[in-house]
Amino acid sequence: MASSELAQRHDDRLNGGSSAAGLKGWLWHRAKPYSPPWIITGCVGAAGAGGNLMWADSAPAGVGLTLVSVGLTAAAWWAGKSAGPQRRLHTAITVAAGTSWTTAAALAGPLAGPLNDMYVMGGAGLALSWNLRQMMRGGDDTGSDADKGLLEKVGLARTKLRDVRVEPNRVTVPYELPAGELTNEDVARSIPRIASALDVPTTAIRIQHDPDSARKGQIVIVPEDMLKTPTRWPGPYAAAQSVAVPLRIGVYDDGSALLLPLLEAIHILIMGMTGSGKTEGALDVMFELLTRKDVAVWLADAAKAGQDFLPLVPAMDWAALDTPSAGAMVAAVQAVIPARTAWLRDHGYRAWEPAAAEPQTSKAHSCQKGRTCGCPGIQYLVAWFEEAAKLLRELGDDTFTGIAQEARSAGVSLVVSMQRASGYQLSTDTRASLPAAACFGVRGDDASFALPEEVLDAGANPAAWGNKRKGYVYLVSAGIDEDMYANPARTFWTGPSGEYEKAAAWLVNEFAGIRAAIDTVTATAAEKVAGQLYANRKARALDPGRAPAEPIEIEDDMTDAAEQELADLQQELPPVEAVVDLPKDKPSAEAARELLDELIDTLASVGPGTVAVRDFAPYFEQLRRDRSWVSKELKKIGEKGERLAPTGETGVYRVLPVLAGV
Repeated sequence: MASSELAQRHDDRLNGGSSAAGLKGWLWHRAKPYSPPWIITGCVGAAGAGGNLMWADSAPAGVGLTLVSVGLTAAAWWAGKSAGPQRRLHTAITVAAGTSWTTAAALAGPLAGPLNDMYVMGGAGLALSWNLRQMMRGGDDTGSDADKGLLEKVGLARTKLRDVRVEPNRVTVPYELPAGELTNEDVARSIPRIASALDVPTTAIRIQHDPDSARKGQIVIVPEDMLKTPTRWPGPYAAAQSVAVPLRIGVYDDGSALLLPLLEAIHILIMGMTGSGKTEGALDVMFELLTRKDVAVWLADAAKAGQDFLPLVPAMDWAALDTPSAGAMVAAVQAVIPARTAWLRDHGYRAWEPAAAEPQTSKAHSCQKGRTCGCPGIQYLVAWFEEAAKLLRELGDDTFTGIAQEARSAGVSLVVSMQRASGYQLSTDTRASLPAAACFGVRGDDASFALPEEVLDAGANPAAWGNKRKGYVYLVSAGIDEDMYANPARTFWTGPSGEYEKAAAWLVNEFAGIRAAIDTVTATAAEKVAGQLYANRKARALDPGRAPAEPIEIEDDMTDAAEQELADLQQELPPVEAVVDLPKDKPSAEAARELLDELIDTLASVGPGTVAVRDFAPYFEQLRRDRSWVSKELKKIGEKGERLAPTGETGVYRVLPVLAGV
């Protein structure tokens, strides 16, 4: 007979029939799970009666039965050490009671004295206690064993699970590891095996460590991916408010808002491979920034000439969409930092705050003692470098180091967006100075360039997405609950091409009266350094072909460092007093390194004993190499510690003396 027919008959017998036979079958089916304790009670009664027929009034039999009773009770206690304390005690009491009655019944008779009453009342009571225990477990006796079996499979045997909290699409399991045997790092390494055992993706498992314990924490399981369907941009989060209010750029997988607290994040690294949705996330941040009242945006995108941001350019103070303009922006940001810091200091601000953007009508924030100064405020500045790898190749991998280290208190945020923030492209000093990171899908181990190790250990794995899940992101920043770092989120979708342009045009026009113009302090410092590239920035950004770059005019009172930076930006190198003719062909890498060694000795002999990247600008043509190559070579030599040693100042190295005879 087919199994389907048997199953059908079984269902009919349990649920379909209303006859006496059907009712008996249903009752027996429901009673079967609770019958074992009663069957065992009956067996104990039969054993006592049978023992009485064999050993009635036998002293040696009494000694033997007593020893067996004690032994079985001890064995039950020992065998229950892997179970919970309640189950262990319940089992031992049951065995002790059953064996004691059997011994007494075998020696004196099952009906002697109170033994008959003890059997009926005690046996029924114990059987019912096991039935109640089974009912409290919902009739399922396998849950605890199943949990222990799963933990053993994933290498976490003897781990204790606490009160499990079940929420919609979220299960939180607090755990306590055996002392001295396992640590929270072992749980992190078990994430792939846990995911395999539960048949969910690895990104569905997160580990939240207890900061006060190395063996306690909780496992968070999100079985269903709620981010599969993208969420359309819902509009401004805090329109016409200060940039101090966090920016809403997406949603977490639990439906809560993905908020970026810009003033706490300060500087941000945005990283993700092609097709991962990095640009879509950037547009979400831009949409929020351009609806706030006290922030100015500078955007440099020499790689794609602002292809993705063109509809938003009219709302920006400066959009540098070619290499000369982008290089000038770097120099301008470096120049505005001390100017803004000085203004904040003179007006009694330790760091930028929303009040600094308003007219200064308070004596507490006056640059004139005893009375209000009424000075115009300064806007918060966001300097955004999109696809920064090209700019770093042109200017060197330490281009942003000084900006990131000095801009914290000047009300300037640096945003560096690139596909792969490896040490070959972005200086490690710069990466260390970018405290916040938004990591979209990546390849292999590239996530370690953006996300802290503890976030990766907690289960963050953007490599599992690659470019297959556009917009999925992990966000790490001050001001965000650390437990959320390893929770995946998805940025908003601004719509297909036509709808995005409409939304951008609406935003540009709707909030034109809200956005404040750039403050005089920042504009003056930027124009002094970038000259016409800043003065003509609007025409150049909107129609680059009709507004060609004009030479940057160097003021007489500028510092040597500023002059050198401008010279690098214009690629107008000072005349070279070469003792040899320039080679017609590009020298090999080995020949260029030898020439660089000679130049190091020459510069060190006539200078203060230090060399900097800018010192080699007159010799770039002779080396037939650019600034980036020189910067990397000096860094390699400095890391070896044979010829040069770092001084602590970015791009500056101390020349080590060469011992005689070496």
